[in-house]
Amino acid sequence: MTGGTGKTGRRVAALLERRGLPARIASRSGPVRFDWADESTWRPALTGVRGVYLVDSQTDRAAAEVRAFTAVAAELGVERLVLLSARVWAEAGDPFGLATEAAVREAAAYWTILRPSWFAQNFAEEPLIADAIGRGNLRLPTGEGREPFVDAEDIAEVAVAALTGDGHAGETYELSGPRALTWGEATAEIARATGRAIRFTPVEDERYRAELAASGCPDDYAEITSALYAHIRQGRGAALSDGVRRALGREPTDFSDYARRLASGYARHLGESDLGESDLVRSADA
Repeated sequence: MTGGTGKTGRRVAALLERRGLPARIASRSGPVRFDWADESTWRPALTGVRGVYLVDSQTDRAAAEVRAFTAVAAELGVERLVLLSARVWAEAGDPFGLATEAAVREAAAYWTILRPSWFAQNFAEEPLIADAIGRGNLRLPTGEGREPFVDAEDIAEVAVAALTGDGHAGETYELSGPRALTWGEATAEIARATGRAIRFTPVEDERYRAELAASGCPDDYAEITSALYAHIRQGRGAALSDGVRRALGREPTDFSDYARRLASGYARHLGESDLGESDLVRSADA
């Protein structure tokens, strides 16, 4: 799988292994080398593989890369492709994200596309968000906009179902949690679960960009995240999706369940309730 060390990829690999199914994790620096920018790494990574979990390069070259990659995959006998896309790309009509989806649909293999909402795990595994929560104050320009945060474990379970089971070929699953929460409400749930004083402070977009610049973040990161947060602020991402139910026959995991799991992970990692600034990231990876 590409992106096998990322938020969803490592969970897909772990779930496959728990089910006794071999998973080949391909990355730029791992034992199985894979680099979207180096086509010589594609064929060795794909040889002997029957299904691929695809996380694209997130660049303007992604669609062309995926189209070329799927041609090599078909030549080598790959039967199933599962693409991690994003619900926001469809909602916003993003040309790059939709072009990558189109490239997968054109492939000579059974394909499934996953369009998740924002991951619940971003609160612990997205460095800038996790560090802010670790300091006790998350400041974002999301206003009162709502998002139905999806648990990355649910995404992984849907991906594994599509890679190994029947009935998922040709499906585009939009994946969300069962409730749309403001970022303030989600932050409060994490605070209650962990027993820590964590607050959410809504800020204006201009202020958010200025704070990112002061912290040394690159301009392109500020541009991308500012647009994503504006999408939430405008209420464009609040709708619930039925993809988890359609794919797995059950309701998606609630954010409160994720928060309790996260708090339990803190306790196991630290042996105490007082968390330091970077413990969110460390405990999530433990």
